Amino acid sequence: MLSKMLVDNHAIKSGNFILPYGNKTNYFVDVKEVSTNPVFLKQIAKELSKEIKARKIAGVELGAVPLLVATSLSSGVPYVIVRKKYEHGTKERLIGNINKGEEIDIIEDVVSTGNSILMAVNLLRDRGAVVSRAITVVDREEGGTEMLSDNGVALVSLIRVSDVMNDKK
Repeated sequence: MLSKMLVDNHAIKSGNFILPYGNKTNYFVDVKEVSTNPVFLKQIAKELSKEIKARKIAGVELGAVPLLVATSLSSGVPYVIVRKKYEHGTKERLIGNINKGEEIDIIEDVVSTGNSILMAVNLLRDRGAVVSRAITVVDREEGGTEMLSDNGVALVSLIRVSDVMNDKK
């Protein structure tokens, strides 16, 4: 169902794109754009909520923020926002309370290499959180699952990009 919604809402864009870590690609999965539609965002939050095992969720700005808020409202689970970089005000990179030993599931819109999730995992672990799971809307199937596994994080994917591409045909 989510895969079809991505296709129907033109979340798969063809062209020449550069991903956050410099990888070049001929397609872009734009979950951020379609999550601006409340119907689609509500459906994503419903599916993400089914996969949460921890008592708190976290995600990296910008793509995960609407997903975190919607999923928190859907599930009643509190959240933490991880900033990529923050050099003014309090300079705090984590927004939300974290208790030592607390289990936190990571939420992400799209995973390619998994580097963004790993950065968040390391920040949260440095604060005493226990992070062993991440949930993504779309896995681009570019090594993120394996890299995260090597770092003690299991990746749960609502959709694999190969499924979306099959629905697009």
